[in-house]
Amino acid sequence: MLKVALVGVNSQYIHSNLAIRYLKSYTKDLDYHCELMEFTINDRIENILEAIIETSPDVIGFSCYIWNMEYIGRLTGLIKLVIPEVTIILGGPEVSYDGVEIIKCYDVDYLVEGEGEETYRELINALIEGNKIQGIKGLFYKEGSLVHYEGARRLINMNALTFPYDTLEDLENKIIYYEASRGCPFNCSYCLSSTTHGVRFLEGDRVKAELQYFMDKGVKLVKFVDRTFNARKSFSLDIWKFLISLETRTSFHFEISADILSEEEIILLKTAPKGRFQFEIGVQTTNEEVLKKINRGAKYSLIAEKVMKLREGDNLKLHLDLIAGLPKEDMVSFKKSFNDVYALRPEAFQLGFLKLLKGSSMREEAEENKMIYSPYAPYEILVSKYISYQELRELKRIEELVDKYYNSGKFSNVIDYMTGQYNTPFDFYKKLAEYFIIKGYFRISIGKNEYYKVLINFFNDYCPKESFEAFMELLRYDYLYFNKKRGMPDFIVKKISKEEELVLREKYSLKVKEEYIEKFNIDMDRFLNNGEIIEKTSYVVFNISNPEVTAIINNL
Repeated sequence: MLKVALVGVNSQYIHSNLAIRYLKSYTKDLDYHCELMEFTINDRIENILEAIIETSPDVIGFSCYIWNMEYIGRLTGLIKLVIPEVTIILGGPEVSYDGVEIIKCYDVDYLVEGEGEETYRELINALIEGNKIQGIKGLFYKEGSLVHYEGARRLINMNALTFPYDTLEDLENKIIYYEASRGCPFNCSYCLSSTTHGVRFLEGDRVKAELQYFMDKGVKLVKFVDRTFNARKSFSLDIWKFLISLETRTSFHFEISADILSEEEIILLKTAPKGRFQFEIGVQTTNEEVLKKINRGAKYSLIAEKVMKLREGDNLKLHLDLIAGLPKEDMVSFKKSFNDVYALRPEAFQLGFLKLLKGSSMREEAEENKMIYSPYAPYEILVSKYISYQELRELKRIEELVDKYYNSGKFSNVIDYMTGQYNTPFDFYKKLAEYFIIKGYFRISIGKNEYYKVLINFFNDYCPKESFEAFMELLRYDYLYFNKKRGMPDFIVKKISKEEELVLREKYSLKVKEEYIEKFNIDMDRFLNNGEIIEKTSYVVFNISNPEVTAIINNL
């Protein structure tokens, strides 16, 4: 019996590979043995090599993306050195736009272009039966020094796909990837979705049944990989209503276009249980001239309006993205985009950098925009006529600090206060990045507590001295909220006296093993509710086991 190993080399351990699951599921009726194997790019390559070879496969298939292509190139070379007779198949977006060059450069036998389910099925069936492979659409293969291509394959009917998850697979507390549609209604020049037209959907009842399966299995998070989940209003409304109506601990992550959200959808989403939905919204830029240049038919004013409406319910997690290096966006324009999006107060704010992907029209326009990009995956921009290399490096450093201090959520109050000491949030992060350079922090690994101490030293050097006491109170609050209450660093000074603590524990029946009490010299309740700094004694009761505040007490 033909033995096939389908290999996913993921970017992180918590990720799973949807593509190889589709391939196995779509061929489950064929007479062959298929084993799924998943690793990460952080694994030692010799360990992956050993694990694959131990399965004694006849065929090995790899799912190729910008984050793993270089790694897979080395891995396939090693595999062929050890078992030269094995058949290797490559597939995925990273090999779908220059198949001839890829199959020439890599020591592999077949390359599957585009959507791979039907091509893979026909190829495996041919290998099982010993039939000729000529005529299989979407396939590249070698005969001696010649490369043959059998022509493009038509896009698959989504409802012909089989459910990709095995009923025996343990999904409890896992992050699962799922798609309810393929394609995108937009034509953004930086995106591979612009290379295909139209959007195809699974039937709504099928989607509901499969999502119910995940919930019954105790899945922690279902991440939809649909490029624009709300591309069809009737579809998104139907699925969202279904998920809102259920009692479940599973959360759901969607990538949406905010500007096309209807009032009906927004009203519905405000009724979702808190934490049920996460929305990723690609703003990319707030400069409407740039939006037009990249074929993104949206007005930022409309995006901002819809985002603010979504925030009103205080029940959704919003993740907003910008892309640095877009054509017609210089540093002045990007700074404005940064401040505009920061003002929307998303739960996560991601600064991405333009990647000139194979097959995208942005790559075709590189010469026009004088864009120089890395020849190595992920093909990230290095310099253009709009932004310099040095400016992009500066934004890289700012991105690192935004991710650490803003996106982690563990410094939220003190960072809010610190950004208020500068003209704009961008100015604050720029100055903080300069400080990190001076101190050499970008070149070393610093511990969790050190990130707090860095802020103290930075504030002392670059912020008003009269604001230092309020700053320290907020830093103490953030630290105590998110960190263990034992073995605390020296800069977290305990201010409550034993007598005060005893009075509060007796008065409010607070247990030593469950609640931690601290005294603050500002009214924490007023600050947390409206950002006011008022000198007034307050006592905060922290839960020892979880990051939450049990109570704020303003007097003994």
